[in-house]
Amino acid sequence: MKILFVEDDLIQLEALSAAMTKVGHIVDAVSDGETASWLLREREYDLLILDWMLPKVSGVHLCQQYRQAGKTAPVLFLTAKDAILDKVTGLDAGADDYLVKPVNVTELLARVRALARRSPLWQGDILQLADLELHPSLLIVKRQEKTIQLSTREFQLMEYLMRHPRQILTRDRIEQALWEWNMEPESKAVTILVHRLRQRLQAVDAEDWLQTVYGMGYRLASPDSLLV
Repeated sequence: MKILFVEDDLIQLEALSAAMTKVGHIVDAVSDGETASWLLREREYDLLILDWMLPKVSGVHLCQQYRQAGKTAPVLFLTAKDAILDKVTGLDAGADDYLVKPVNVTELLARVRALARRSPLWQGDILQLADLELHPSLLIVKRQEKTIQLSTREFQLMEYLMRHPRQILTRDRIEQALWEWNMEPESKAVTILVHRLRQRLQAVDAEDWLQTVYGMGYRLASPDSLLV
């Protein structure tokens, strides 16, 4: 998933970002609420993880702004505030979950997985489109008893495409989804990555599912679904 992680403790920011990146997530990690507010206006995220107390703009205010803008991605609060009233305040601001510091990495990753599964596209721990299955814990794609192993970057693209089935996704949108906000991909990075993933999909007879819509972008769809 594409995650915005906002935490003013730089040691925690680095350590938890690294843990989430290691399991395949793309993490925009920032240490103040003002930068986070700008990113929320400029980019789309699958999950927000917000510290409560932040410089410039608080996590609660960020969450309120996000919900008022009509955005629906899950929000997880990380905070040292553990009183019932604090939890109620966070949940009423629009948060979906609440994790009290100090944060255990294993629990954090479990909470992230649980929030990801709220999407109707998930079937248990599997992201599914028709009979095409993506298994995030194994970085594999499966179809009709055939299986392929993906690299981390190939998996990230496949997950993003499967989270937006049948949608035409521009190159710029894919770049924003797969690269951190302060990184600039090479000019042909998306084209090369799409080509690599399409080659992988040949092994499960699904290379024609990843389609190039010339002049617009790319989409993932079963050929039959486009005939309806």
